[in-house]
Amino acid sequence: MNKKRILVSAYACNPTSSLQLHPGEDITGWRLVGQIRRFHDVQVITHSYNREGVEKALSEGAYPDVRFHFLDLGRVLGLLYKVEFGQRIYYYLWQIAAWRLARRLHRTACFDLAHHLTFGNDWLGSWIGAFLPVPYIHGPVGGGQRTPQPLLAEYTAYGRFAERVRQTAQWVGRRDWVRRRCLRRAKAVLVCNEETRSKIPSAGRGKTFFFPVNGISTGDLELIDRAAQAAAPGPRGSFRVLTAGRLHRLKGFALGVKAFGRLAARRPDAEMKIVGKGEEEEAIRAAARDAGVEDKVELIDWLPRTELLKAMASADVVLFPSFRDGGGAVVVEAMAAGKPVVVVDSGGPGSHIDPAWGIKVAPATPEVTASRLAEALDRLASDPGLRDRLGRAARRRVEDFYLYDREGERMMAIYRYAWGEGEAPKA
Repeated sequence: MNKKRILVSAYACNPTSSLQLHPGEDITGWRLVGQIRRFHDVQVITHSYNREGVEKALSEGAYPDVRFHFLDLGRVLGLLYKVEFGQRIYYYLWQIAAWRLARRLHRTACFDLAHHLTFGNDWLGSWIGAFLPVPYIHGPVGGGQRTPQPLLAEYTAYGRFAERVRQTAQWVGRRDWVRRRCLRRAKAVLVCNEETRSKIPSAGRGKTFFFPVNGISTGDLELIDRAAQAAAPGPRGSFRVLTAGRLHRLKGFALGVKAFGRLAARRPDAEMKIVGKGEEEEAIRAAARDAGVEDKVELIDWLPRTELLKAMASADVVLFPSFRDGGGAVVVEAMAAGKPVVVVDSGGPGSHIDPAWGIKVAPATPEVTASRLAEALDRLASDPGLRDRLGRAARRRVEDFYLYDREGERMMAIYRYAWGEGEAPKA
């Protein structure tokens, strides 16, 4: 196959994901750029916050043939990042700046295709996609998922207000002319869950393809296998629950602690570790105190990704009670570690899990959801054989579907379709 010239817009693109602003998207952007470069010549426009991590990786020999262009909006507009709602305004303005840079690059590079990788957000369009005169791929994107209505009770008044603002912004964003033009021009739109597919205008749904926003590398699998061999067994009769992610309200960690409290009442040897950092830390600690399990719940600051994968290898089960994640990198990583995962059936985590390799519970009121999560954990604690069967099936699923090499091959099939050189991959 002749190599072609690809321009990638990847606001988040960083191999040191756990230390950056957008952990899941950072690693997705970085890994998928690595897949594109297997087949084509690549230039990447990314935000300047990625510079340190990217340049360190480049100095160590990663992606020697990829050219990165770092772009930010300056210190004054950077103040928008200190306000939750301001982050999306900043991102929209950054897209305009990225398009202006892309026009300059295109004059000399003559790109054969442009691809918007990250942010994976369906309701904010890409100016590059809307206006750069080359074939265009959009995604993978999420954003169609919402916090299930009964679980809004888990949020503070501010949190509920923020969710309403988000929904209003989505309503406006999906009617933005740039977003509509971007989707109309796209040769393919990659979506990571069914809720997002439903938000694509009906005229364009025929060119949507399901594409996971998360994956795992063969190197990660080797690391996980070494960690599993070195993992120390827990005390006899113990049951170790792990969860990880940014400590944000949408992750549902306080509800997960409530569920764990119910489990611990039945199983005094159960313990829980929460790996992450964020504004919800005190709410999570308060939930542990209220449940009487503050001595059984350990909060751990961000771990390097290698250390997180080792921690997963030492756990018995991974709990990820997120309310509206588009993807859920932790879920795929836990599956790769051969662990059964318990999730709330909403958004990306629900799409990752099948009863053959995990347990997903239907969202309801916080009390009912906590009870269902506790019952799922108790079921797994009671049956080591079930944990083993689900874990082995989860690992097979990762090897069959979530390996980045397989994702890269699927993406190239979509590229060929965009160029009119092949049939549409199965949607």
